[in-house]
Amino acid sequence: MAYKAPVRDLTFILGEVLEIDKYANQRGFAEVTTELAQQILEEGGKFAEEVIAPLNRVGDKEGCQWNDGVVTGPTGWKEAYQAMVEAGWSGLAADPAYGGQGMPAVVAMAFGQFTAGASAAFSMYPGLTFGAYAGLYANASDAIKDKYLPKMATGEWGGTMNLTEPQCGTDLGMVRTKAVPQADGSYKITGQKIWISAGEHDFTDNIIHTVLARIEGAPAGIKGLSLFVVPKYLVNEDGSLGERNAVRCGGLEHKMGIHGNATCVMDYDGATGWLVGEEGRGMNNMFVVMNEARLGTGLQGLAIGAAAYQEAAIFAKDRLQGRSLTGPKNPDGPADPIIVHPDVRRMLLEAKAFVEGGQAFILWTALQADLEKSEDPATAQKAHDYMGLITPVLKAYLTDKGFHVASLAMQVHGGSGYTEEFMASQYLRDARITMIYEGTNGIQALDLVGRKLPANGGRAIMSWFADIDAFVAEHKGNEATAPFIDGLDKAKATLQEASMWLMQNGMQNPDNAGAASTDYLQIFGLTALAYVWSQMAVAAQKQIAAGSTDPFYANKLMTGRYFVERILPDARAHLKKLQSGAGVLMEMPAEAF
Repeated sequence: MAYKAPVRDLTFILGEVLEIDKYANQRGFAEVTTELAQQILEEGGKFAEEVIAPLNRVGDKEGCQWNDGVVTGPTGWKEAYQAMVEAGWSGLAADPAYGGQGMPAVVAMAFGQFTAGASAAFSMYPGLTFGAYAGLYANASDAIKDKYLPKMATGEWGGTMNLTEPQCGTDLGMVRTKAVPQADGSYKITGQKIWISAGEHDFTDNIIHTVLARIEGAPAGIKGLSLFVVPKYLVNEDGSLGERNAVRCGGLEHKMGIHGNATCVMDYDGATGWLVGEEGRGMNNMFVVMNEARLGTGLQGLAIGAAAYQEAAIFAKDRLQGRSLTGPKNPDGPADPIIVHPDVRRMLLEAKAFVEGGQAFILWTALQADLEKSEDPATAQKAHDYMGLITPVLKAYLTDKGFHVASLAMQVHGGSGYTEEFMASQYLRDARITMIYEGTNGIQALDLVGRKLPANGGRAIMSWFADIDAFVAEHKGNEATAPFIDGLDKAKATLQEASMWLMQNGMQNPDNAGAASTDYLQIFGLTALAYVWSQMAVAAQKQIAAGSTDPFYANKLMTGRYFVERILPDARAHLKKLQSGAGVLMEMPAEAF
């Protein structure tokens, strides 16, 4: 079953919901009209469907091969990657000063949904490169930028982020990799990093690693870490490649999914590297890379779910089993297609509602990343606040639901989905990692309630609540969209109530905040989707009121109604659980588990 890029859905969001044409005065939008964005997405969709998607199954079956430090990708992947570079897709959002296309993040994130849906494992190679590019672009010296960014921006060179070590994952203060300063200003990097996605492969001539390490003599803990750029091949002054650096892949992980991506053990044996930014500010500088990765992971989880839903919908319309409860719908056949059954429709509509809401949530957030660069200080500050607040929600909520959608898709397939004849198994396996890497979803929830929510006296969430209130007030009188507006209003009130409970109980006992964090994030995610579904409903109803008979708009409203009526009520259940506190979790002695 062929993957189909959701071009129409994303064009609708960009042009009719977010109305990107009205941002022509913002940096990066001057020449990016809705019409141009549609053309980009149409061509990008074809590339994802025709070049990347056919290789998804190949990558799952073959995986990557390691031989004495050399890693080769699955059949056809190197050629597809090089075709992506040659077509300019890798540099869509990179700065034109370094050879990129200079497109807004909101357009690049739309294209990213196509590549991740076509093959999540393949999309990680350009995705990680752009994350490393962003980290160097934000923090490195001009000399480092000039040396590495031009070929990273185009994708000619790969990029990675090296954080995790055998003894530490989340607790990066335990990093042992050391950096010894040299007379020429460089450092010798020694240590081992694990679970490094795209750490070694044969797609590019060079791979530029961004590495967390501790300079010899630096204090223990997070404050002693610095960030370094360590290339696979040293780069000469004229830009040509020099000798091989003392970094190699010591082996590949054997994983549940994303087999086409090389997940490497990286050994640094006195490798030459250069300091990025200030000494001792490695984590601050790495956060740029990590935030890019977290947004990309949320996108990836959602895109896998979208692809799984597509296949399940096709299967449900084709598979004949049983008869409709209200009489045969396929009287000339031996049975009806399973899509006639209410419970199959429940699963498909739940998947469809999450997928379409998630697509809008991602692009709304990407627009904030663009507005963060605004020359208007108030606009930039507000967008910056939103990016901080929303990133952990997007990463955790969309990966939770992306996996849930992949599971629903397998259930729709029944026994066939559990076999390798269909893609349902691969989608479920590929989606599972998104809930774990780039900070587990539990860590995202703790980050939300412990750091992001109280930051600047709660300025970000108060601003977000004010935006929702203004939207509700503007559209309150429209009877056609009343279920969406009322649902959003109630969800926001639930989130406010949960926020107040945290303020009153989390400070008194930090375990209360920890115990509440996941339910709080779920309420936040439901409210965020209620917000974007309300915006989509208003845009769709506007077209219907203007006389459009295009079924796209009516179908959008019906899908949104399912979200409002059958998913959004979960917010109150999460509130009830949140308010039960930490007692039932923390009272049981550890030995009783």
